[in-house]
Amino acid sequence: MNTRLTHTLLHSNAGLAALALRVPTGLILAAHGAQKLFGWFGGYGLEGTGQWMASIGLAPGYLMALLAGSAEFFGGLALLLGLLTRPAAVVTAFTMLVALFSVHIGNGLFMANNGYEYALTLFAVSLALAIQGGGRLALDNWLLTRLGAVKPALA
Repeated sequence: MNTRLTHTLLHSNAGLAALALRVPTGLILAAHGAQKLFGWFGGYGLEGTGQWMASIGLAPGYLMALLAGSAEFFGGLALLLGLLTRPAAVVTAFTMLVALFSVHIGNGLFMANNGYEYALTLFAVSLALAIQGGGRLALDNWLLTRLGAVKPALA
């Protein structure tokens, strides 16, 4: 095991602010992913989302729906838990950039016109989490200890 790489991916000096970013962002992303993957919360599922994605030029639509839905659902769950926060945040940030430029950019800033403000906000939060990590209350810290990359703090 490469402890330096593991430490770089999982270690975070961020405090509780990371938790305040991770939890709502993770919930939102997981819910959007569940719409795409499973048709939950009024979503169209893989088939419907795939057809829509193909119609806007993201082909093959089914695969794009699977990739976007998985990035949002599993990335959102990972952010919520603070598990592999940096990799999950990079994947979700990339997904939000694709959404921003393929769907929303031509509609202006505001959500009322299906604009890019929401995708931009989720991108910015994901990018911040990719930079700072999951923070003090993240499962990444437990994982680091379990992998032996850091010694547990003495009480």
